[in-house]
Amino acid sequence: MKKLVFATNNQHKTDEIRLALEGKYDVLNLEDIGCFVDIPETADTFEGNASLKSAYVVEHFNLDCFADDSGLEVEALDNEPGVYSARYSGSRDSLENIQLVLKKLEGKQNRRARFKTVISLMKNGERHIFEGIIEGTIRERLSGLKGFGYDPIFQPDGYDITFAEMDMAKKNQISHRAIALKKMLGFLKG
Repeated sequence: MKKLVFATNNQHKTDEIRLALEGKYDVLNLEDIGCFVDIPETADTFEGNASLKSAYVVEHFNLDCFADDSGLEVEALDNEPGVYSARYSGSRDSLENIQLVLKKLEGKQNRRARFKTVISLMKNGERHIFEGIIEGTIRERLSGLKGFGYDPIFQPDGYDITFAEMDMAKKNQISHRAIALKKMLGFLKG
């Protein structure tokens, strides 16, 4: 069976992809291949960062690989925090990042936002890009305890609850990451 590396250290994410590609690919993560380097994410786009990670694995381990990068884009903040979502406040503390977004949105009527994921798949020397977007709005205060990152302030269109109030199974069906993954899985299974 062909090996496919997911450039992540998140075992839960790895298991999810293993199940989806069972019988077609032997899915490995960074730890499985002995990659303990913090792969630099120095690009200024999600596509660029995802591509840097997938290309690193291909170059150093000679294995087909996919990587993702994602974040929150808020219209009224010129699509910030964007690629800096995980460290928007200068820290990786989710609460500090959320508080900065809420502070910058004070007094603004437009609270439109979207979560975006880009997956870069390097397979047989070719790069394939898959994108997932979910539109929504930013709440004025935190609501919910599930999820991570900006989930307590992001309310997806068509729902009256935040990602952090949503059952994880439901969130994983409609999220930006789920949309991008479905596109990639369709390509790999095709």
